[in-house]
Amino acid sequence: MPSNAAEDEPGRPDDENDTKAFPNAASSESGDPPPSGAREPADSEVSKAPRTPEGSEEQEKAKKQAKQRSFWKELPILIVVALVLAFLIQQFVARVYMIPSGSMQQTLHGCPGCTPDRILVDKITYRFTDPSPGDVVVFRGPDPWVEDDPPTNSSSNPIAGFFQNIGAAFGLAPPDERDFVKRIIAVGGQTVECCDEENRVVVDGKPLHEPYIYWQGGEREQREFGPVTVPEGTVWVMGDNRNNSSDSRYQGGGGERGVVPEENIIGKARFIVLPPSRWGVVSDYNPQVHAEPVSAMNAPAWQQGLPLAAGILAAWPTLFVGRKIGAGVRRAVTRLVGRER
Repeated sequence: MPSNAAEDEPGRPDDENDTKAFPNAASSESGDPPPSGAREPADSEVSKAPRTPEGSEEQEKAKKQAKQRSFWKELPILIVVALVLAFLIQQFVARVYMIPSGSMQQTLHGCPGCTPDRILVDKITYRFTDPSPGDVVVFRGPDPWVEDDPPTNSSSNPIAGFFQNIGAAFGLAPPDERDFVKRIIAVGGQTVECCDEENRVVVDGKPLHEPYIYWQGGEREQREFGPVTVPEGTVWVMGDNRNNSSDSRYQGGGGERGVVPEENIIGKARFIVLPPSRWGVVSDYNPQVHAEPVSAMNAPAWQQGLPLAAGILAAWPTLFVGRKIGAGVRRAVTRLVGRER
């Protein structure tokens, strides 16, 4: 039959039928790409192929080592950035100071044997406003102050001095420079003196109301001084521990040499930040706002009332005479009107 003849056609190689029956085998042997109908394994199938445990452990170790190297590379940069930020903040915004003495007791603790307060000093306020009476301020001691009270906290050891400066910058050690903390009592142009009959400081003729004064032992008496007219651009400062404070009354010999230039003021004490038991706001109670007016010529109270009493006594006769004159005028007018009728 024809079909059989075609199958048994002489001269056709025997392996041709095998090639047609197994096309993939032929293409793989020849290196040609598979036909379009053939499917290659997907990437997801390749990724799902099992990994050897040794390879995964090596990769994890490599990642950890890379992270450690990255941290140690970044650490110096972080330290430098932190130091720069700390310097800028303390130079222009605020700084923590440690109270080194008891001159501001009980407002600020710094007495020997007690835990000294650390206060946050605001360096921005006085860039926009002037210092006011009652403000507790930190300032650099002017020349007369430094001459009378030379630095005692400096160390001759450069290494110890370095760490001391670092500690002072963060309020952990007393500052090496001559920094003081006091309360402003009077400002430029005002006249301050002490004392009146009730042992009070007087500013511009008005005795101050100072509830913050602490009398550490001894009598409640203040040293007399003045009157002193505070030069413009300066302030008169005193400690709240009134009889245990070296301030404008004594420094430089007192008087105008004891004042502090406003340009020496570092900032205003705002908060007590350490120890935790002392957390709170530093009072800026203005003693001049609550000052009592001084009577004229410092006269006693009964003498102050004499002018008022004399005025009242003089008014009664005037009022009586005025009434009499008014009554006479009314009677005269009444008689005149009656006659005309």
